[in-house]
Amino acid sequence: MDSINREQPEDNREDLRGTEAIERIRDMVDKAETCFFCTAVSRGSSGATRPMAVQKVDGDGTLWFLSAADSHKNRELEEDPAVRLFFQVSEHAGFMTLTGRARITRDRRKIRELWSPILKTWFTEGEDDPRITVIAVSPTGGYYWDNKHGKAIAGIKMMVGAAIGKTLDDSIEGTLGVRGGRAT
Repeated sequence: MDSINREQPEDNREDLRGTEAIERIRDMVDKAETCFFCTAVSRGSSGATRPMAVQKVDGDGTLWFLSAADSHKNRELEEDPAVRLFFQVSEHAGFMTLTGRARITRDRRKIRELWSPILKTWFTEGEDDPRITVIAVSPTGGYYWDNKHGKAIAGIKMMVGAAIGKTLDDSIEGTLGVRGGRAT
């Protein structure tokens, strides 16, 4: 344990497995809506990093995206399906990183399920645009950092802690145990 956390009166570490890990992922993704989607991570590089909107998170933790068949990301994923996703819910809390494996499909039913009218900005022919592909990311692990009780309580604890010279941090962090879209 590091020196800051050793000074705290309350536990701020919670590794999550199984349905708890998937619930944390779903909650944070629902709040963040978008992430930085990084490719070429298994080669020791960040490859390209771009913002992507998560269209859905399944009950098993699989994250779903739509992408153009001729995009750089699809080409990179065909060479190396390892990805890293970075989420930020708010300015001071709700951070999560996931590692995983991506799979590209052209499943028309899934495209219709994930479709929303704003996507016509990128897929100008609508949900039948022949360029649309689906990217399914199956997480293999992750890490999160958040506040336990929200922004207001965290702020109050920080002010009180500063006033009395004691660490009163409302943070919570830990690993997320998921394997290939299944809880572990």
